[in-house]
Amino acid sequence: MNTLNPERNKVAINRNHPMIDKILKAESEKEKARLAKQSFNLALLSQGLLNGKDLTAFVKRSVELI
Repeated sequence: MNTLNPERNKVAINRNHPMIDKILKAESEKEKARLAKQSFNLALLSQGLLNGKDLTAFVKRSVELI
């Protein structure tokens, strides 16, 4: 992502979704950030907006979670 012209994505967050509850209840800020990033990347992937290095990193994190 180019820092001079950052991409912007609008997202809607369903506060009733179990994943949001899991993020909010995470024990550490690091875990909250990891879960939030993974969720955001999953949303991008579902819309065909995740590619390049971001897609590679997402796949790597997903495999580590398994």
